[in-house]
Amino acid sequence: MKQAMIFAAGLGTRLKPLTDTMPKALVRVGGEPLLKHVIFRLKNAGFQRIVINVHHFAYQIIDYLEENHYFGLDIRISDETAELLETGGGIKKARHLFDPQWPVLIHNVDILSDIDLASFYDHSIKTGSDAVLLVSERNTKRYLLFNEANRLVGWKNIETGEVKSPYEWVRDDSTLQMLAFSGVHVFNTSLFSQMEQWPERFSIIDFYLSVCATHIVSGYVADHLQMIDVGKLDTLHRAEEFLFGQSPR
Repeated sequence: MKQAMIFAAGLGTRLKPLTDTMPKALVRVGGEPLLKHVIFRLKNAGFQRIVINVHHFAYQIIDYLEENHYFGLDIRISDETAELLETGGGIKKARHLFDPQWPVLIHNVDILSDIDLASFYDHSIKTGSDAVLLVSERNTKRYLLFNEANRLVGWKNIETGEVKSPYEWVRDDSTLQMLAFSGVHVFNTSLFSQMEQWPERFSIIDFYLSVCATHIVSGYVADHLQMIDVGKLDTLHRAEEFLFGQSPR
């Protein structure tokens, strides 16, 4: 069974004033909410169970799903109305909503891309990795660092020079691949046991960096990946152009 999680709990502060009255997940692009675009992308890729975390205007998302009969899918809500738990904490809280036998594809609600989600998920299973991160060669301020075997070994902020890694040698290794994270990744449920000592609220990237020396956290480089982060008002028009001909039916 293919299962996924959509991160839809964020405050969407960069999309104000739209998010003063609605959650980011319900901001419309091409006439439909971002949430619907991602749900249909997953549905068309064969995903049957989708967990959605909610916080900001949570009731609006729940009402929207109910009005649309959950789009014929097994959609489950992970309620974070009491406190935003960040990406790692959000996955940890939703643990009981997943089938432990299958990995979980994690997808930010504000990410639109042309990646073949079914192929990406299947690839992740075949590699036997504990986690697989969709990455690409694009300009950003923060990069994930990978060795020649495409294993995650660190993280770097090129503006501040800050480096995070379980390995000291990473700071001086100029041969590492610097790749940008897309906000889409596959998480093997076996990793939940490594989260037990973590607090309720934490970053999934910090978690991956903490386990990459003992577990296989790999990168999946999508050639010519077309992707847009619908995080700011000035990206809405470009997002509509991106979705032209790709809107959910």
